[in-house]
Parts: sequence; structure tokens; C-alpha cells
Amino acid sequence: MESIYWAHLVVVLCLGTFVSCLCQNDSDANFSAVYIVTLRQASAAHYYGELTRDGASLKYGSSGRLNIHKPRFGNISRTDRRYNSYIARVHDSLLRRVLRGEQYLKLYSYRYVINGFAVLVTPGQAEKLSRRREVANVVLDFSVRTATTHTPQFLGLPHGAWTEVGGFESAGEGIVIGFVDTGIDPTHPSFADNICEHPYPVPARFSGICEVTRDFPSGSCNRKLIGARHFAASAITRGIFNATQDYASPFDGDGHGTHTASVAAGNHGIPVVVAGHHFGNASGMAPHSHIAVYKALYKSFGGFAADVVAAIDQAAQDGVDIISLSITPNRRPPGLATFFNPIDMALLSAVKAGIFVVQAAGNTGPSPKSMSSFSPWIFTVGAASHDRGYSNSIILGNNVTIHGVGLAPGTDTTYKLISAIHALNNETSVASDMYVGECQGSSSFNQDLVQGNLLICSYSIRFVLGLSTVKQALQTAKNLSAAGVVFYMDPFVIGFQLNPVPLKMPGIIIPSPDDSKILLQYYNSSLERDGLTKKIIRYGAVARIVGGLKANYSNSAPKVMYYSARGPDPEDNFLEDADIMKPNLVAPGNFIWAAWSSLGTDSVEFQGESFAMMSGTSMAAPHVAGLAALIKQKFPSFSPSAIASALSTTASLCNKTGGPIMAQRAYANPDLNQSPATPFDMGSGFVNATAALDPGLIFYSSYDDYMQFLCGINGSAPVVLNYTGQNCWVYNSTINGADLNLPSIVISKLNQSTTVQRSVINIAGNETYNVGWSPPSGVSVKVVPTRFTIASGERQVLSVYLNATMNSSVASFGRIRLFGNQGHSVNIPLSVGVQILIKHY
Repeated sequence: MESIYWAHLVVVLCLGTFVSCLCQNDSDANFSAVYIVTLRQASAAHYYGELTRDGASLKYGSSGRLNIHKPRFGNISRTDRRYNSYIARVHDSLLRRVLRGEQYLKLYSYRYVINGFAVLVTPGQAEKLSRRREVANVVLDFSVRTATTHTPQFLGLPHGAWTEVGGFESAGEGIVIGFVDTGIDPTHPSFADNICEHPYPVPARFSGICEVTRDFPSGSCNRKLIGARHFAASAITRGIFNATQDYASPFDGDGHGTHTASVAAGNHGIPVVVAGHHFGNASGMAPHSHIAVYKALYKSFGGFAADVVAAIDQAAQDGVDIISLSITPNRRPPGLATFFNPIDMALLSAVKAGIFVVQAAGNTGPSPKSMSSFSPWIFTVGAASHDRGYSNSIILGNNVTIHGVGLAPGTDTTYKLISAIHALNNETSVASDMYVGECQGSSSFNQDLVQGNLLICSYSIRFVLGLSTVKQALQTAKNLSAAGVVFYMDPFVIGFQLNPVPLKMPGIIIPSPDDSKILLQYYNSSLERDGLTKKIIRYGAVARIVGGLKANYSNSAPKVMYYSARGPDPEDNFLEDADIMKPNLVAPGNFIWAAWSSLGTDSVEFQGESFAMMSGTSMAAPHVAGLAALIKQKFPSFSPSAIASALSTTASLCNKTGGPIMAQRAYANPDLNQSPATPFDMGSGFVNATAALDPGLIFYSSYDDYMQFLCGINGSAPVVLNYTGQNCWVYNSTINGADLNLPSIVISKLNQSTTVQRSVINIAGNETYNVGWSPPSGVSVKVVPTRFTIASGERQVLSVYLNATMNSSVASFGRIRLFGNQGHSVNIPLSVGVQILIKHY
């Protein structure tokens, strides 16, 4: 495996010196910023990806293999270094000609997914570049942010999907998943290549390298972790990159990237031990797949589009099969449409080259139009619960039980309760230290009062902000020889949802302010005070902590989590709806155990641990990336749209009891504010790993389909040309989002009536299908044909007729189902927004 040594310190020092020169004038006209410049000449991916265009003849056989008759498009390959060198020289030459004698700094040459570069220049210099005939587009850089022991069992992998690909020992074999995230801890056993007897043959097509630095030394990569790079040039130019804290290497100083990589592709059977307690064994979804890391996000500042695009460009050039993005933009992209931004357009080129792209929906739910992943070529994943959880409880002396959280042991008997503010030493008072009740230091307390008792501490907003920590409070309790710790929620912390926290001693956190009041009322009512001095002479409250180390299981799972971003998909900053279904589906994202970086700081409570329990759409997306690897392994010739179709049409619509999947509707008390999930909450439904490996029918969309869609946006022709180098006039017709051949139908505005068509290809054996549907409210639906027989490898067109039967300004939902006589079932969600019915008199 090729290795390269990067002189990070020299690079950082040089960039820092250069930036100080560029930025010494603080006027707006001269202040430098990073711009992403796209040239009109098409990128390498547009040539490499031509084989999947309509110019090639496509036919699926019963094996699921796509037989491609490839036209002649030249000999450009992903790894053609001569082409890469030539493109970089073209970029350098253009900059020298346009900015002759002026200071500037080129950060990246993008060669593969887009033809362009990132450059640090002044607004005036950016204007000069934009006027050049060779330049298509100049965009100001923008910021981005980051958005399992049991989930393989919950998804049915051991006796389902894994058996389809030869068992966990070979699940994902030969597939490379690229992670654009915060890096990876290469020392974690989840990424070792020597714990399984089954070999890890590295795909010959993969050409990535492994950077070598002091904190990512030679030997960090292996036959499991086969590539690792980092991208931080844009961050460095801003003067916010701290090489010590952020690590100028692929090493993960945050924890997020290590977590997501192990969810998708971590080794099977790795013991999860946290705070000295064993929580089972972990496995990724595709434990025998390969990992390639492209670090472009950092703990202290997040990341920037210029670095993310560079990471995507390199991943595509290296030859990954899947790109997993647990990141979203910090704001909705400005401009004509949300789809026209450097990241999404780079991903369009990656999809054209045959790479399946998975992105987290974002953690901005539950409000409508909170979606942070926009484009139809990107597979967007929302977060749902799974059936395993951990709950703790405390039984008070008056027999009242209060539920809470805390991965902690229980107490063997009942102990006396004592509040931290009643256990102060003579030198400390609440007046002198208003935060003393948070138990952040033992020197303030009287050990004689605390020893052998349960210490009550306050959990305030300072814990949320990281100014106080549970770990420090536990250390205080330990130093004072307390029997355990009880945290009550400060009443000013409203609606805060708390993940289970590891506690090395008996303890509990009561997340509800109302339940906290019950605890404090019992405690205060049990105090005895001196009649004259009012000093406490007896602490009468007692309690027993049950403990929260044992998992419990719920039949109500899955449910869509309150934080999971929701549709409809916003097409622009005016919040016009796109006719695109988002999210595509939901997957496990809540309370997910997975690997953690040894130096990870994203969660203070898991610092120093090798595993962490995290929640978010960031955790849901890699579940799907791993499952996509299983599909790609079984069907090597599947296009990205075929993989997306297999996942979508087979998604589950019911929870474990057979009832509807529910969606949480509020941040505060989410379980008390829920209702049946709609397609804008869960897309096609909850991912079904086993069924996705036998979808029966697939919906195929080509690059040209996406181009016709983009060209159909009013006024988009110049923008499309700028980003892709292609003219819209080469397409004889354009289409809107509803006409894309997606496994869903969204009509944001139904003016009386419309007809849409969908085309399916049979990848299974000969089968007869019956078509059924449930129409949205106020809409009549008819599908033709209602019954068809389709041979293996053949295509069937379905016409869907929709008519408004009433006026409505509220979206309504329905569903089309195709039932095959060989057991296949195809699910097509249907959404209709504004309905306009014109009455004739």
C-alpha cells in the first residue's frame, strides 16, 4: 500500500504567513476569502461516467447484473495521473494569467468530480476570474457541520441479509466505503485486519493512499482500512485550524468519524466495554467491507465546502464504491435552487461515475422543510429508534419510583440522600459559589456528611454547554466516598433530551424537571431542622437506585426521532417545494453503540472510552451505507439509482407490533407528541436490509435524467452549464421532479389533474404483479395497467393519473403497491401538496 509523508508543520506555517499578508488590509474590498472556481471544460468523471449514459445499451438479467455495451469515449481512467497533472497545470496557468503579479493562494485543484479549484483571493480578484471565458462559476466557500451492538439483530442481518452474501465473515467483501467525516482512530480493533480468519483482498481498482504523520504513523492502514487522507486547506487559510487539537492528519480527534465508520463497516464481534461495564459485542452493517477515510471536518470548527469537495473529488478518483456523508450545510444553499451548490454538484459527478452517495438528513427536525439534504441523486437518511434502550430508576423512601437515565450499576440497598448544597464545609456557601450544587470539586464539601450517602447534584445548562461534566461530578462523589450520585434537572433546562451516560458508580440522571421537583419535594419534606437555628439536624430521605446496565426492549420501535429533519424538500430559499421525496427512508440513529476514538472529545462523558453511544442522523446514514455495500456485493453492476431503488421499494411501513411507524412531533416530551409518520417524516419507510437484497423490480434513473431535471428549472441553463460544462440545448426535452423515474411520486402543486409515468425493470424471475393504491385525501388516483406479467430483464411502464377532487392547501399522502405472485412487494409513496379544483358552472 502506497504511503506518503506530509510536512504538515511546514504547510501550516507557510499558509499562516501567506494568509497574514493577504489579510493585513481589513477593508471589505481587499479582505481575502476562499472561492470555489469551476471551469467550463468537463471533469474526468464526466468522461469516465459516460458508460452509464443512455448511449450505452442497458439490460438487467435475473442475476441482477447490468449488461453494458460500452461506446467508445476515450481512455480516461480514475487514476490517470497524466490527466491530473495536466488539469492542475491548466489551473495554475489560468491563475497566473488572470492575477499576474498579484498575491493569491490555490488550495486545491479539483480534477475528477468537477474541473476547478479552490483559491484564496480578494473579492476583486474573484470578480476578475469570473469574467474569464474559461471560467463557468465562482462561489464563495461555506461552512458545514456533522449532523452498534444491537442494530444488526434489529435489522435481521444475522439470519437474513448476511446469509445472502455468505455470512458476516464475507459481508461487504470487495466493497470500498469512503467516509467524509472527522477522520478515524486506526488503532481501534473495529478496523483491524487480523482478527478474522477470512482474508481481506484489497480491490485492484482502488488507488488511494495512506498519509503518514506523527499521529498517524506508518502501518496505521491495513487491508481493512485501505486509505486515509485529510483536507484542511480552507480552514487553515482562515486561521482557525489548531494542528494540536484538530490533528493535521487523518487521525480522529473528535470521535464522530470513528463512530460512523464502525457503524457501516466495523469488524464483527468486538466487545463493547465502557466505564468497566460490558454492553455486548459490536459489528458494522458490512463488517468485511473496506474503509477509506477522507477527513474534512474537525472538532473545533466543523468544516468548509472547499475541503469537503476536495475530499469527495479524491474519494471518487481513488475508486470508492460508496460515499457516506454524515454532514450537512450550516444553511440552505443560496441561489436559483438548493441543488446548485458545489457539494451536491460534485456528488452528481460521483454518481455519474457509479458511486452510491448516502447523506444524513440533518438534525434540524421536527419542523416541516427542515431538510438539509436536497438532491435526487443523493440518498438521504433520517433517524429512527430501534427496539433496544437503557433506563434507570430510583425508588424513594415513600415508594415513589422516578425514571431516569444512566449506564450505571444500582445500589445493593437503601441509602440516605443528601443534597450537595447541604453538605458544604464551613468555608463554602452558595452565595460564594452559585454553581457548587453541580458537584464539580470535592474541596467545597464536608466528607463526613457525604460519606456513605447518595449525593444529590444539580444538572444545569452548564452541563449542556460543557462547562460542567458528569465525569467531574462522579470524581467528586468518589473523593467524598459517596455511595452514589443522583442528578436532578435544573428547571431552566426545558425540553433537553439526554443520552444515556456511562457512570462508574451507582447513579442516575433525572431528565424531567417535573420528576426532579418530586425528588426535591420528598427530600425537603424529610429534613428535620432545629426550631430556633433552623439548621438541619437530620436527613430523613432515603432511596435505592435500581441501575441502568441492562438493556430493555420496546415493541413500539421503530419511530422517527424528533430531531430527524423533515420534508418536503425545499427547492430554494423561498421555501418552494421541490417535487422530490426527502428523506428517502429512515434507519436506526438513536442510542447507537459504536467505536470511539481514543482521543475523541466530541462527547466529554465518553472521553477515554473505546466505544460511545451517540444519536443523530449522522448515525443513521452509515447504517444505510453499510447495507448498500451488501447490495453492491450481491449485484456488482447495480447503478447508484438501482441501489437506491432496492432500499426504497422494500422499506418497512410497520413497527414491531404491526402498527404504523410513529413520528415524534416535538422537542419537549417527544413521546407524548407523536402521530403516524408520513412520507415527509420517513420517506419510503424504515430500511429493510433483507428485503433490499431481493427487490424484484427496480427504478432506474440515469445521469441524463438528472440533467433534464436540472435543465427544467426555470432559468437554470447558465447555472447547469457553469457546473457541468454541458449545454441544456443538447437535451430535446426537460422534465420536472415528478417525472424523474424515482420510486416515489411528489406533486407539490396539483392543478386539476396530471399524469406521471414510472418505468420498472425486473431483476428477478418471471413474475405477475397486481397493482393497488390508496389515494391521498382529495385526490383520485388510477394506475394503468392494474396487472402485468414481466419477464426477467424486461421493462414495464406504469401510468399514474391524478385528479384533484377538492381544493386543499395541505399536503396529503397515499401509496401505490405492486404485489408479485413470487412474493415481491414494491412500495411507492405518493404525496400531493396544494390541490386546485376548478368548478364548472
